[in-house]
Amino acid sequence: MTLETSIEYVKGIGPEKAKLIKSVLGISTVEDLLTFYPIRYLDKSKVYKISNLQESNLEIQLKGKITHVQEIQTGKIKRLAAKFNDDTGTMDLVWFQYSKWMKEQLPINREIYIFGKINVFNNQYSMPHPEIEIEEKKEGDHRLSPIYPSSEKLTKRGLNQRFFQTVLKNVCKEIPNLIQENFPDYMIKAFKFLSRQHTYLNIHFPKDLEYVEKADNRLKFEESFFFQLGFGLKKLHHKTQSFGNSFPIVGDYFTNFYQNHLPFELTNAQKRVLKEIRLDMKRPIQMNRLLQGDVGSGKTMVALLTMLIAMDNGFQSCLMAPTEILAQQHYNGIKDLLEGTGINIRILTGSSKASQRKIIHEELQNGTLSILVGTHAVLEDKVKFKNLGLAIIDEQHRFGVAQRAKLWAKNRIPPHILVMTATPIPRTLAMSFYSDLDVSVIDEMPVGRKPIITAHRREKDRTFVYNFCRDEIKKGRQVYFVYPLIEESETLDYKNLMDGLEHVMNSFSDYNVTMLHGKMKPDEKDAAMNYFASGKAEIMVATTVIEVGVNVPNASVMVIESAERFGLSQLHQLRGRVGRGAEQSYCILMTSDKLSKESRTRIKTMTETNDGFKISEVDMQLRGPGDILGTQQSGVVDFKKLDLVNDSAIIKATKDAVEKILENDPLLVKPDNLIIKNYYVRYYKGKNKWSKIS
Repeated sequence: MTLETSIEYVKGIGPEKAKLIKSVLGISTVEDLLTFYPIRYLDKSKVYKISNLQESNLEIQLKGKITHVQEIQTGKIKRLAAKFNDDTGTMDLVWFQYSKWMKEQLPINREIYIFGKINVFNNQYSMPHPEIEIEEKKEGDHRLSPIYPSSEKLTKRGLNQRFFQTVLKNVCKEIPNLIQENFPDYMIKAFKFLSRQHTYLNIHFPKDLEYVEKADNRLKFEESFFFQLGFGLKKLHHKTQSFGNSFPIVGDYFTNFYQNHLPFELTNAQKRVLKEIRLDMKRPIQMNRLLQGDVGSGKTMVALLTMLIAMDNGFQSCLMAPTEILAQQHYNGIKDLLEGTGINIRILTGSSKASQRKIIHEELQNGTLSILVGTHAVLEDKVKFKNLGLAIIDEQHRFGVAQRAKLWAKNRIPPHILVMTATPIPRTLAMSFYSDLDVSVIDEMPVGRKPIITAHRREKDRTFVYNFCRDEIKKGRQVYFVYPLIEESETLDYKNLMDGLEHVMNSFSDYNVTMLHGKMKPDEKDAAMNYFASGKAEIMVATTVIEVGVNVPNASVMVIESAERFGLSQLHQLRGRVGRGAEQSYCILMTSDKLSKESRTRIKTMTETNDGFKISEVDMQLRGPGDILGTQQSGVVDFKKLDLVNDSAIIKATKDAVEKILENDPLLVKPDNLIIKNYYVRYYKGKNKWSKIS
């Protein structure tokens, strides 16, 4: 038997059961069985009493007698039912699929132990498909019994807990031949690990709960370690194999802007991040850095200063955004900041006219255009730079790998890469999935920014909310009303938006109202946005198209309708559209009276904190790491043991361990590390095309 052996050859399974197990659980090899970990453990020395049962869905053990058995037919459905008594009460045992011999062999009026999951209906407890042990034949092993993930389909076919326990016992007997160590002695001693063989034995059939914890920790560490090792090797490959342009100079462009045009003092966080970027770009190695920063933290200013360093060294820069609105916002903001400097900056989007494109193409190739802001249009083959040295990508998760690669290919020597995100990524997730990038965090807001006050209101409070909005408008402020727009019900949501527009216009008839949504043409969007930004309209009714890229400092109130339909990250992004000026700003979350538990958690989180990183942690607990990263990355999350929310200490420990090992032995050729190398090459190298070890 090897790890690759099909489970049909495992004692107790066979072809038919193997086919069923594969279809339900996805288990096809011996290795799959060994990594089919228990979800909890049952102490079979503990016996419950019927009179003490208080909740359903518990898997428990009881001791008593079967006193009566009968077949019951309801329509075409036939089931076998039995009465089970202990000295405190009675409950039903039920089998929905059974054979004639089962009915005949049930031990009537004999002392037995039953084990299974408890159901309750009309205050009456029952146990479907129980496992039965006659008292005198009960096993004397008092170790903890593993409880494995299962399904009703398997249980009905006799593939119950006892079946999996028996099968895994047979497999575990082969562990000395199957499981090889993958950590060197110095690591096992340093982290006080069980051996790998003892880890697998104790995760399935532990001596006690202490050994469960030891085995669990080792498996989590192992998953995280080899995942981090793959990323560590990728980063090493970038640094040793890829070459880049060195930017040694901080010259007149940067200095002139910093001394004469910088509109505010940089925060300490911005200064720290700029220093990290500066150190990266001084080396003749391509920079690959992720810049995380909450809404309004000043990422664009860091991006601009980085582009000025590129100019000081004779290179062009481009900033690519996922939407026209965001690209236009970046362009307008940077253009205003550069006014009076003489620096040439242009924007290229899908709606750029042919005459504009011609000028952009000519200026890019002759080098007179220093900064290009754009959307996916920048990736077109006809867009050629004279000397692209820096590429900045905003909201990376909205661009595919192939698209980013096209951007990198815009110069013979790969440009430095700065990836920005306004959606704070939980630190544990950043450590895990961006280990191939160096991560910088702007965790400080600009001086003078007042925290946004967030309130939860229901339909009964609408009059109060509208009066509050009127009061703010009278102070000279502006108001957003945001409605959900979800693809699955786009027609209905469009109707909701139009109904909302009509209602707002009727309720605020003394004021000008404009509208913005994704179905509008680019020039219509620009006109609506300019109408609001100029102050000609006091109110904007919009969909989530304003989630990114809208910057109106005078807007002080955001009313989010049907807020329970938005995710946490989206609510936080929307809230960031206000609070961009010096005045106090407000975000009002309007919901229905009935909220799900998850919706209540989201709303409560929003009203309690403005910290995007705290919000992202809650978001990951609710949605899972795959959704946080986006659909393109969600398939990466395939840990059987590691929990990205709760195991941050293990993730950090493995990251530190990997960095230390690769710093001293980048190709894992030292005798102590050969065991790591051999395991990695065998099980992980195929998943990591950047690895140069073999």
